[in-house]
Amino acid sequence: MHARSIAAALVVGTSLFALTGCGPDQASSTGTSTTTDKPVVTGEADEGASEEKAGDEEAGDEKAETAALPDMTGKGLQSAQDQAQAAGFYGLTSHDALGRDRMQAFDRNWKVCSQTPKAGDHSTDTKVDFAAVKLEETCPAQDAGAEEPRAAGAKMPDFTGKAVKVARGALDSGTSITVNDASGQDRFILMESNWQVCGQEPAAGAKLDGRPVTLSAVKFEESC
Repeated sequence: MHARSIAAALVVGTSLFALTGCGPDQASSTGTSTTTDKPVVTGEADEGASEEKAGDEEAGDEKAETAALPDMTGKGLQSAQDQAQAAGFYGLTSHDALGRDRMQAFDRNWKVCSQTPKAGDHSTDTKVDFAAVKLEETCPAQDAGAEEPRAAGAKMPDFTGKAVKVARGALDSGTSITVNDASGQDRFILMESNWQVCGQEPAAGAKLDGRPVTLSAVKFEESC
């Protein structure tokens, strides 16, 4: 009996020692546990947000910047573009002032007839459009290429005097188009922007509705 009592006392003592050995962060026999909250660091986050906000404000200031746009009228197209960029304007474009829809492939071969906007103080993100003609040409009294060619719609427009390229661009892409040399020389019409319409079929105002279109044309320096 004495031996059993001693063994039981040892078991109880060992259990009590195991319970008291559990630390505050360890699980106990009751199933409860304690957790430690992570510290919240706000200094770096606030600093980053402040820098981002300052960057946005600086970007806004750059967009709002204004500069003086020079008058480029009469200057070579390449020189006009260079001077506009030097003044802080980089959104540059140009078009054919004669309304023939020619591309300004070599800017040094073109001169400026007018510009939009006109000379003065403007926001540097303003788009600057130069109306130009070739160096050997005379600027028209009115910019004929300021507006994009309108779609033909359901009725045939009057293309007389307009470039064949403009006529083709105005007609539906599915329209069958034949272009003939009105001079009777049966020349091959390669650069349609260099040819003007003398006659057309169907006539202006006629209903299109998918009908084929025939144009007769001569070069712009020639008479119909």
